[in-house]
Amino acid sequence: MNENAAPTRGPVFPRMLTLEQVQEILNVKSALVYSLVRSGELPAGQFGGRGVWRVRESDLAAYIDAAFVKTAERIAAGQIPEDDVTSED
Repeated sequence: MNENAAPTRGPVFPRMLTLEQVQEILNVKSALVYSLVRSGELPAGQFGGRGVWRVRESDLAAYIDAAFVKTAERIAAGQIPEDDVTSED
């Protein structure tokens, strides 16, 4: 055995987020998060028999990136009028 070899490590698992954490990160209502999960637009997994849902952090990041790209494309195509961007205060 090589004494200078780096120790082996087990698999690295992705960070998992609750649907409530996703809701907080996106700053949206829970109904929207559940809708995104049900439609498959936001991949999620159910663990155990009691409806414990989790979203991989990387899947949420990919969803956010895709939303920005899609929005930019819609703006460039003139599909979002200027007066459609409003404050949510």
